[in-house]
Amino acid sequence: MAKLTRDEFIASLKEMTLLEIKELVDAMKEEFGVDPSAVAVAAPVAAGAAEEGPSSATVVLTSCGANKIAVIKVIRDITGLGLKEAKDIADNGGNVKENASMDEANEIKAKLEEAGATVEFK
Repeated sequence: MAKLTRDEFIASLKEMTLLEIKELVDAMKEEFGVDPSAVAVAAPVAAGAAEEGPSSATVVLTSCGANKIAVIKVIRDITGLGLKEAKDIADNGGNVKENASMDEANEIKAKLEEAGATVEFK
């Protein structure tokens, strides 16, 4: 029996109806004792978890730079803090956002750096 390439297999799947694909999945479960749809979902999740670093970070302001007013405005927008509290963070540095997702942390970092601040993750 000739071995199908990945592209040939996918091309043959495209020609099948949903009912035929379901029957194929059921036959694979019976033959191999494994649900192929569970393996297909679990593999990328496991690979993604291994490749990624931490899933959350604390955004820490280390320096507000020369444009302190712009940095204070960004801190207030991000945190919802009052003027005095945002100014204290800008003056002394400190946590801007704790346990932020990495996407959110990167967005916050970009906004603060655009305003002139120096930011790091912990």
